Amino acid sequence: MSEPAPLLSLSGVTVRYGMLGALHDVDVQIRRGEFVALVGSNGAGKTTLLHALHGLLPHTGSRRVAATGATQAMVFQRPFMLRLSVLNNLRIALWLADVPKAERAGRAREALQRSALVDRAERSARTLSGGQQQRLALARAWAVRPDVLFLDEPTSNLDPAAKKEIEAMLAAFAADGMTLVMSTHNLGQAKRLATRVIHLEGGAIHADLPTERYFGEHADLPLCRDPAAVQSPGEPS
Repeated sequence: MSEPAPLLSLSGVTVRYGMLGALHDVDVQIRRGEFVALVGSNGAGKTTLLHALHGLLPHTGSRRVAATGATQAMVFQRPFMLRLSVLNNLRIALWLADVPKAERAGRAREALQRSALVDRAERSARTLSGGQQQRLALARAWAVRPDVLFLDEPTSNLDPAAKKEIEAMLAAFAADGMTLVMSTHNLGQAKRLATRVIHLEGGAIHADLPTERYFGEHADLPLCRDPAAVQSPGEPS
């Protein structure tokens, strides 16, 4: 049987910031149900590729999105919280996504439950801890039911306990069939969560493999050299 058509794809994509080349003639396809981890050293092009896939950057080459893959969302390292309650942050996201009014209350309640924030629903979102804000950001994105969820280093500023909570949410999203694309410096995280690993260096793809093959066959590739990626004490590898 032939593989299903990709939800989105890049073909021959190059991104430049002035004289600096950030991506070089990149070809990538993302298919439904995948959990793709973008890894590589600091400055390798992970975030640029993530943003290009999401359609946020001007580029040469082509970007194609399937008709069934039009709804997309992104969660950043430091999510922006509106000066509203946790519940109203969810309501606004659903309104902006044109979710029918009759569905918003139910989706918001379910998102609070999935993020374990039911008891904080009426609190100001900006008073939450960093880990709680990131859980709210994930819940806010999940609530709009995106075809593809993009994640830019979603646990890089969190302590090990908060990272574990975020990883549990992402694993649950993946188990439900959501398509996820995540940039990460944390190779242990990529190994635990992803079904596929794309390794970048110097704005080019050096490997694009199922996770098990990547870690089994490409342990010699230059990986993470960023000091910020050193594991915190007690964090699983």
